Amino acid sequence: MSSARSTPLESDPSRYPGPFSKTKIIATVGPSSESFEALEELWLAGADVFRVNMSHGTHEGHRRVINNIRELEKKYVMSFCSIGILLDLQGPKLRIGRFEDGPVMLEKGKNFRLDMKDKRGDVNRVKMPHPEIFEALQPGANLLLDDGKIRLKVTKCGTDFAETTVMVGGKLSERKGVNVPDVTLPISALTEKDKEDVAFGLEQKVDWMALSFVQQAGDIQELRNVIGDRSVKIMAKIEKPQAVADLKAVVNAADAVMVARGDLGVELSAHEVPVIQKRIVSHLRKVGKPVVVATQMLESMISTPVPTRAEASDVANAIYDGADAVMLSGESAAGKYPIEAVKTMEAIISEVEKSKEYANRMRVRDEGKPERKDAMIPAASALALSVNASVLICFTRRGYNGQRFSHERAAIPIIALSNRQSTARMLQLSWGIYPVYTACVRGVQDAEHGIDEGFENISIDEIVDLAKDVVTKKKLSNKGELLVMTGFHPTGAPGPGANLLKLLQL
Repeated sequence: MSSARSTPLESDPSRYPGPFSKTKIIATVGPSSESFEALEELWLAGADVFRVNMSHGTHEGHRRVINNIRELEKKYVMSFCSIGILLDLQGPKLRIGRFEDGPVMLEKGKNFRLDMKDKRGDVNRVKMPHPEIFEALQPGANLLLDDGKIRLKVTKCGTDFAETTVMVGGKLSERKGVNVPDVTLPISALTEKDKEDVAFGLEQKVDWMALSFVQQAGDIQELRNVIGDRSVKIMAKIEKPQAVADLKAVVNAADAVMVARGDLGVELSAHEVPVIQKRIVSHLRKVGKPVVVATQMLESMISTPVPTRAEASDVANAIYDGADAVMLSGESAAGKYPIEAVKTMEAIISEVEKSKEYANRMRVRDEGKPERKDAMIPAASALALSVNASVLICFTRRGYNGQRFSHERAAIPIIALSNRQSTARMLQLSWGIYPVYTACVRGVQDAEHGIDEGFENISIDEIVDLAKDVVTKKKLSNKGELLVMTGFHPTGAPGPGANLLKLLQL
């Protein structure tokens, strides 16, 4: 590693990263953005979390990317830099077999058979090497091929075959994907490849894992059993109708949710996706868990330096609805303009968050009495509003208090101090939270993820000094202005929840 990477470009921590935005940006890493220099530019442009897509690349290549991200943290340690890493698992890939003479043209109204016979297909049939699909099929079920471009309706089926009628025809090439929107398939969301990737992610100490092919809450529990007591959090990708139907149970089992609109738009009609997106975002806001809106947000910027007006409006609508984060996929991974894409998304976020309409929407709060462990959080928010405080501060070990503050959607910056580097990184996904690893403020830099100092060794006065130091260095408040701080006392007390509220003057 070059020594320059370990030395901050600037000693002024107020300069990096760029503008403080409440809505976070997830940037997918790929050939266009995997170098240290490109990752640095993306972070400086406004990226908060980097997505490592396990559907592409090798463990060795992903390891280099993760090392670059962690080196970037070290370079900007004086800016209290914490960067989240999201490992996106591939999930099961269901595909048809090969054709004898290349692509075939399926005609509407014609019959087409899928079976387990080990021979190449033609215009009348093709192999589908997935007995679990045949096991679940019933007459009347729909089969979608090639991202929904071909639609078949099952007329007769057995344990190793399905006779279908072509409802929507077209050109069909070999090894194209199969979607079964009407039934719950008796297969695990975790493939053997996924399990190897989970082990890799745990070894690399990533902060989030996104689970694909979620059909029910049990899929998330299966991944949680593999993860064990490690600190990595689980994001459920909502991309199947079954997960939408079981949304409350899936959300309860997960730590966050991604609205994966690409796959969701294959198994559902395109006109249904916007309504479902709003429903999911609204529900996650109510329960106080992070929600990410993803897929084709600035798709045209893969090849052009500016987005379409419709894309800009799409991003803005997700922000107005209160999404915690918006995500770039091919735009930052393989596009020609990855930096411009992040800057564009940051500009849209900034413009929306300045609007009165956005402030009014974020002020909408749930009815009902908070649980005792949560009572201090809305009290702190109300106090900050009543005294016109400039910053809210909480200290949190595992992120619970930080996430509850995020749920409140306060109008002012929220600093979440944590004695765990893993917690600071994880909180990068949460709306409105600026997470700070306390060792960075105290001048202690732990190179290894998970080597943390204990709050039980820090007095309340020390935490107050840490908080004021961060606020001053980041230029989030001026001398004489008020700060509101909450946390737990004594500092080593078990959580979750907060039992301390302090009004401070800078």
